[in-house]
Amino acid sequence: MTEGGDTGGGAGRIGDAVKRSFLFLQGPHGPFFGALGRMLTAAGAECWRVGFNAGDAAFWPDRARYIPYRGTAGDWGAAFEVLVADKGITDVVIYGDTRPVHAEAVARAAALGLCVHVFEEGYLRPYWITYERGGSNGHSRLMDLGIAEMRVALARAETDQPEAPARWGDMRQHVFYGALYHFFVMVLNRGYPGFRTHREIGVAREFALHLKRFLASPLLMADRAIGTARVAWSGRPYHLVLLQLAHDASLVRHGGGLGLEDFLTRVVAGFAEGAPRHHLLVFKAHPLEDGRAPLRATIARLARAHGIADRVRYVPGGKLAQLLGEARTAVTVNSTAAQQALWRGLPVKCLGQAVYAKPEFVSAQPLTEFFAAPDRPDSRAYRDYRRFLLETSQVPGGFYSLRGRRAALRQVVDMMLAPEDPYDALRSGKAAPRQQLRVVGGRRV
Repeated sequence: MTEGGDTGGGAGRIGDAVKRSFLFLQGPHGPFFGALGRMLTAAGAECWRVGFNAGDAAFWPDRARYIPYRGTAGDWGAAFEVLVADKGITDVVIYGDTRPVHAEAVARAAALGLCVHVFEEGYLRPYWITYERGGSNGHSRLMDLGIAEMRVALARAETDQPEAPARWGDMRQHVFYGALYHFFVMVLNRGYPGFRTHREIGVAREFALHLKRFLASPLLMADRAIGTARVAWSGRPYHLVLLQLAHDASLVRHGGGLGLEDFLTRVVAGFAEGAPRHHLLVFKAHPLEDGRAPLRATIARLARAHGIADRVRYVPGGKLAQLLGEARTAVTVNSTAAQQALWRGLPVKCLGQAVYAKPEFVSAQPLTEFFAAPDRPDSRAYRDYRRFLLETSQVPGGFYSLRGRRAALRQVVDMMLAPEDPYDALRSGKAAPRQQLRVVGGRRV
């Protein structure tokens, strides 16, 4: 049986897929969107894919339903509306809603009354993906939902609370597909003269960084182990800073105008002024950090400038759980990794917009006060929030490994065909039973 090819014959009872026409735009690197399109087609829907470069084309198996876009960014909005009319599009499927082609499509789709399905990395990581309608992160409906509303919606739910796993998940596959995608764009993109990457660096540089990271994995693992051991062996209390990628859409679009270096400067200054003198400040890099931003050098320079060079550590990625286990607090712009800190009851300071930045469990203190005497989160409120996510937008599985894709597809297709979005479905009592994820020995089962 091919991946994504078994619907069990029940999709018609979930929604009338036969009358639906889905337009896929850009997705996560790799085969996930192709597998999702196959399953929706098996359910009776029609699926089209717009490709903006050779990387998009490489991972869409249905060539008869592939539409290469060769125009410019300025012409895309009008071209999108023509496609919608020509193909009878009812639904638009995207990965993230902030890249320019997606933001334009979302705005026009809303005006046309189309349903927009948004996928993102999991708000709860590593063993979940996010599925919402209309927008994600700072554009998510979660931004306007309070804990009291969530508790009302949860009145009929009986979900167990899975523990936060220790490992990231599909990291090697993620890096591999990222390198492969940018290789296709670099060498096969002549048919897309209007393509411009939404990143600040060129495609060749992007490919080189992905490849370098993939080949340097053993050295990175050793560096992480040494950095983590230094923190553990110090025996000193420490505060953990959860770093994000400089080009992360959540940081760029929903960081409150706070760039990565601005964030580093504020954190180092707040720690130097407020934290007890025997405490350490530990910067934990994102697992996909590829070196395009000189983080280690910047942090070292700022630490020297504030006279705390001997109290600052840098850990290049790796397992977050090992560091969270003994941390006093966690600080971030708006990284989803902060939810693992909240799950453990740690005080969290979030400087940007985030779906989890609720007053019940995220500190409103200035950084200096936070490092000196942090407010504790309301752990009961956070557990209710987390339970709400597990009943709605968080789908067990992943985008990059075969096993993760199969797990996600078992649930997400029915959610896409349902008449209500995940949040309204729970509130109305019509949410489908959720597959529960168990973790045994650090592995998803």
